Amino acid sequence: MIIDNYDPLKNEMFQILDEKGNVRPELEPELEEKDLVRFYQYMLISRIADEKAFALQREGRMGTYPQLKGHEAIQIGSAMALKEEDWMFPVYRDLGAMMIRGVPLYLIYLYWMGFEVGSCFPEGVKVFPFTVPVGSQISIGMGHAWAAKLKGEKRVNLVSFGDGATSEGDFHDGLNFAGVFKAPAVFLCNNNQWAISVPLDRQTSSPTIAQKALAYGFKGIRVDGNDILAMHVATKEALGKARDGGGPTLIEAYTYRMSDHTTADDASRYRTEEEVKEWEAKDPIHRFKIYLQSKNIWNEELEAEIRKEGTEIVADAVKRSEEAAPPTPEEIFKFTYKEMTPQLEEQLEELQRAIDSR
Repeated sequence: MIIDNYDPLKNEMFQILDEKGNVRPELEPELEEKDLVRFYQYMLISRIADEKAFALQREGRMGTYPQLKGHEAIQIGSAMALKEEDWMFPVYRDLGAMMIRGVPLYLIYLYWMGFEVGSCFPEGVKVFPFTVPVGSQISIGMGHAWAAKLKGEKRVNLVSFGDGATSEGDFHDGLNFAGVFKAPAVFLCNNNQWAISVPLDRQTSSPTIAQKALAYGFKGIRVDGNDILAMHVATKEALGKARDGGGPTLIEAYTYRMSDHTTADDASRYRTEEEVKEWEAKDPIHRFKIYLQSKNIWNEELEAEIRKEGTEIVADAVKRSEEAAPPTPEEIFKFTYKEMTPQLEEQLEELQRAIDSR
């Protein structure tokens, strides 16, 4: 197995496609042309949707928003490895992966506009709602995976989080429990090297995040997070291992956050322009486009077609989100639990009396 061939203690990184688009033929996966096109399609549409969300925020039409630029290979490569029955527990930057798993873009936009209904996904969509508190989805995703094992189900959970989450208790609790009980989960760390303004070397003194899995009794692997082929292969293998009862895997997707942490951040205050430019040259979309060109798959017509489709999807999502009924104060109470507790019902009644008395 590939996971077994890479030692995180030696700072080894799994890569198939380098930043110049060169592929290692002995590791190249056998994917159909339609799948490769779909990879590129979702990467590009994700970026178009991301850029539009940024514009909406700057125009005052959306609240604080976390851009995903530079994370497209991680999100699309990993999400495309999931089976229909699998679940995804996303980090708040996972717009692209959530779209692949069936979450309508307009709901994602609504969420960042402050609508509670933005977390109400269609029936059958196996994606957990956003969890903004850092790392809290890790223990929840692990518990959900353990429940699958106890029930004899063959589904696996993909739990996504940032490098900053590895400093949270949920990371250690979740991974330790998963290791002990061999929960069918794949933990995906989006290591973009900055937890807001805190650099990686202030998060951990470990050479890699992947090696932290060893303390919990299972495998970890560092993967080039800008290489969609490597991300897809590593995730698919880890999911298969978990599905067959082999327990969890920690994947450290090594990448870079090419934008600010969120629209409330100014990354120029803590990192250099030279550093950003260095990583812009490793852009995952550009890298994959070169690869598709070498296989005579990419052309200007394909690019124009995907961009047109993406622009239409985004325009429809904006229209639907901005035509939605405005949120009400009652949603604070109605969406806390599936059914409101007596205390919440009492508080809602008190709020309604105060509103009516105005």
